[in-house]
Amino acid sequence: MRPYCFVLMPFGRKSDENGRVVEFDSVYKEIIAPAIEAANLEPIRADEEIIGGIIHKPMFERLMMCDYAVADLTTANANVFYELGIRHGVRPYSTVPIAGSGMRLPFDVSPLRAILYDVDDYGFPKNANDVSQLLAERLKACRDPADDSPLYQLLTDVPRPDLQRLKTDAFRGMVEYSKSMKERLRRAREQGSEAVDVVKNQIDIVDADPAIVIDIFLSYRAVKDWQAMIDLVNQMAVPLKQTILVQEQLGVALNRLGRHREAESVLTEIIEIHGPSSETNGILGRVYKDQWSKTKADQSSVAAAFLRKSIDAYLQGFESDWRDAYPGINAVTLMECSDPPDTRKEELIPVVAYSVKRRLASKAPDYWDHATELEIHVLAQDEVRAQNALGMAIASMREKWEPETTANNLRMIREARESRGIDCSWISKIEAALEQATA
Repeated sequence: MRPYCFVLMPFGRKSDENGRVVEFDSVYKEIIAPAIEAANLEPIRADEEIIGGIIHKPMFERLMMCDYAVADLTTANANVFYELGIRHGVRPYSTVPIAGSGMRLPFDVSPLRAILYDVDDYGFPKNANDVSQLLAERLKACRDPADDSPLYQLLTDVPRPDLQRLKTDAFRGMVEYSKSMKERLRRAREQGSEAVDVVKNQIDIVDADPAIVIDIFLSYRAVKDWQAMIDLVNQMAVPLKQTILVQEQLGVALNRLGRHREAESVLTEIIEIHGPSSETNGILGRVYKDQWSKTKADQSSVAAAFLRKSIDAYLQGFESDWRDAYPGINAVTLMECSDPPDTRKEELIPVVAYSVKRRLASKAPDYWDHATELEIHVLAQDEVRAQNALGMAIASMREKWEPETTANNLRMIREARESRGIDCSWISKIEAALEQATA
């Protein structure tokens, strides 16, 4: 059995104090994970940021019990530094720091021998292979241990914990159990909600590893069992229930069940406490958009109000992070659907187009990037480029439900333009292709 190597790092896309972006998932996939494998170790990635920054019992166990650790200090993430402090307090050696070059580190950790990696203008690692090899060599060198914790380097009389006396077998069992649960949930999602229920009913929700609870929660979302998501939130421990991720997805579930006012209340509270974000505002915009869709046939002032509120929510989300084109494309699509069309879209479309252009130029564009480009070309009435983007979007699909949202947006554009006497038969063909992709 290979020793475990715990990875302390942020998730997703983050910025440093100067606005420089880092795509941490790519750093993990291209640098850290290959290095750990090359050193004949088993990687375990910290999940605290996915579940809202909760430092929980399994996290402490992994920090203490894993024989090796890699800590990415880029952007000076508070959670990572807290975990690094715990690790340095109980492990005199075998912790290897890395960081993005050119990003200032706090004074207290600047003496650490961090391995540096470069990122390009989009935040993706540039010298991944070279850095990965260097990290692998450093991890291999940890087999001949030398103190790397400042605590044990500077204070020679500090007692050293006898970790061998701890229940290492129980720890390994816990890690393997977590992995097996994730695999069971992956299979359950393929079978449907009842299969997820079977897994969920075998654990104590309040005391279980929060990562497993979140995986169950998101599994219900994957199978569109919105009521089960809501029921599960009511069973969660309070700290987990209050995380942004859980509250956002609770808003999604409430909205899908038609409980729009409750969804609005949940999401606006997040914004009041934590400020606007592309994710939260994107979900809130969808809440108002669904209410507009239900009332627009009446052409009432209520429908017009929901349309304005949806546009405003999406626009606020886009303005909070110009790099995320999702709320931006929804804002301009709804501006096109306004009667008369909202003139702000003429200024906003080039900004959204540039945002998605940068994403498409990166190493890892996904379905939503290509779908956004598709909508931009439809809004610009460029049929040839729209068809090309359609092909790329379908080729990038990961889940069959993904094209449904795009088809709905194109349908709204088509209907709005047809009402103004514009021939949109070519848009209907793109809608049909997207609908076929979901079959």
